[in-house]
Amino acid sequence: MAPRGGSAEGPAGARLVLLTLAAGQFLMALDSSVMNVSIATVADDVGTTVTGIQGAITAYTLVMAMFMIPGGKVGALIGRKRAFMIGCVVYGCGSLTTALAPNLPVLLFGWSFLEGVGAALIMPAIVALVAGNFATERRPAAYGIVAAAGAVAIALGPLIGGVATTYFSWRWVFAGEVLVVLVILVFARRIADAVGEERSRIDLVGAVLSALGLGIFVYGVLRSDEWGWFRPKPEAPSWLGVSMVVWAMLVGLLLVWLFLHWEARLAARGREPLVDPAMLRNRQLTGGLTMFFFQYLVQMGVFFVVPLYLSVALGLSALATGARILPLSLTLLAAALLIPRFLPEVSPRRVVRLGVLALLAGAVVLMAALDADAGAEVVTVPLLLIGLGMGALASQLGSVTVSAVPDSRSAEVGGVQNAVTNLGASIGTALAGSLLIAALTSSFLASVEQDPAIPADVKNRAAVELQSGVPFLSDAQLTTALDEAGTSEEVTRAALDANAAARLDGLRGALAILALSSVLALFFTARIPSTQPGTPRP
Repeated sequence: MAPRGGSAEGPAGARLVLLTLAAGQFLMALDSSVMNVSIATVADDVGTTVTGIQGAITAYTLVMAMFMIPGGKVGALIGRKRAFMIGCVVYGCGSLTTALAPNLPVLLFGWSFLEGVGAALIMPAIVALVAGNFATERRPAAYGIVAAAGAVAIALGPLIGGVATTYFSWRWVFAGEVLVVLVILVFARRIADAVGEERSRIDLVGAVLSALGLGIFVYGVLRSDEWGWFRPKPEAPSWLGVSMVVWAMLVGLLLVWLFLHWEARLAARGREPLVDPAMLRNRQLTGGLTMFFFQYLVQMGVFFVVPLYLSVALGLSALATGARILPLSLTLLAAALLIPRFLPEVSPRRVVRLGVLALLAGAVVLMAALDADAGAEVVTVPLLLIGLGMGALASQLGSVTVSAVPDSRSAEVGGVQNAVTNLGASIGTALAGSLLIAALTSSFLASVEQDPAIPADVKNRAAVELQSGVPFLSDAQLTTALDEAGTSEEVTRAALDANAAARLDGLRGALAILALSSVLALFFTARIPSTQPGTPRP
């Protein structure tokens, strides 16, 4: 049996437990963003290319996606606290290996594999441990703080990475993670937990099917920028004239279907499945999971678009870019902390709907504010709105999903929930990137074609080269490329104007798909309950 809620020893003990779990969530999310501003530096240091480091980041995401559901089941079998602490040890070993990595293979082993496996044990366990250590009425606030810690880590990641790389070394980031893991392990002894009374073996067939299905699907999504969503880009792999992204996603979905079919078969025979299929027929649970998917889709899309605008379009440094994103963290924390505190009996459905509307408003306001003469200040109000929406969702969704099933299933819910958020994050980043590049390419070609100052041979060369996808270039990068090509000053000026306009069109295109995703999310909010968990329905 899972421990009864509210088992932490008084307010001080509960606060320490919550901070420990929030620190774990912060650490897991930090790795997804902290090195994005230092990819070139890391590549030079370990003797590889930028593509190699991007591959390591991709592999980290893949390992997490593949092992998240089995990781949740491991927590249910050996105990959530034990899984959490083992995950921390594995993750800490991965961070230490990464900090000392002399080359790419060692970096891949430490960062992508060990840290990915550690995260797959830690993140589902956090969901279950919050349920086991806090009473039902206190869970919205607890889950809000944990989720906010993860989102703040993503927002602060570029700033932390920028400071470390500029003034120290990127290796100190991973060395610092080792110290944080040691502190978490010291305080984790206060966390309450109990191992389930019924011991069973893990479903290996289900684990393989779920890992392969989710892994192949996410891999296809992550390669969409290079391969093309449907029509293959030049020199990209294809089959029957269709991009391999489509085939990877189809194979992944087929394997997930086989996984669910296998789980249903096990349950019908009275054996213990990796995930009980009956859970996925739970309206409240599927509603919460769907909203998690859309939240992370929009959230990661925003964290992709806004830093691009600030660092490339406006030329801000990594430190300045991170500072400009801080307003989002402020309203996110405020909403996640204050809504459960001052409105403990508020309707979760109403809060979630208002949160989604705030995300939509932020995306629309930012889309409208982007202009050739706009400065960094235009992102402040939109980010405040987006942070408010993210905080509102964070304050409710964790409690909604866990309260939909018995506490004994909380670790399994944690695995499924984190797998869904990984899918949402991957698709959000890929969609935003693809729409940005597509809109940028179309706009740039249209501007070049209509400009008489640009010679016909330059237009033809640009059209051919852009078929493989135009990079998101700053004015300085484009000027350097044009100078190396020996273009005239008039052509350079025309190309810079076209690039500036195309960048904005690309950013607006990416924000448009995020706004559309927010609208789609509203259709699924009816599945969110109208009363707080544990409150009698009217």
